[in-house]
Amino acid sequence: MAKKSSIEKNNHRMKLVKQYAGRRRRLKTLANNEALTMEERFAARLKLSELPRNSSAGRIRNRCEVSGRPRGFTGKMRLSRIALRELGSKGLIPGLVKSSW
Repeated sequence: MAKKSSIEKNNHRMKLVKQYAGRRRRLKTLANNEALTMEERFAARLKLSELPRNSSAGRIRNRCEVSGRPRGFTGKMRLSRIALRELGSKGLIPGLVKSSW
C-alpha cells in the first residue's frame, strides 16, 4: 500500500488539472499562435508560468486504484501488476485467465 499522502497529493493534482484546464488550453493556443505579435505571445507565456505547477497534466502519476502503487501500472484496467494478479487469481476480473504449465 502506498503512502496516503502520496495518493492524496496525486488526487489534489488531478483536481487542479481539471480546474485550470480551460485557462491553460487558452493560454497555450495564444502562446503558439504565429499570427500574434511576439509581445502578445510572450505575455501569454508569462501568464502560463504564473499558473500552479501542479495544474499541468504531465505531473499526474498513474497509480493503482486498489493499492495506490505507482509502478507496474496497466493502463487498461488501472491496476498494478500485483493487484491484477491477485484479483485475476480470485476470478474477479472477467476474461482474465492466469496461465500455468
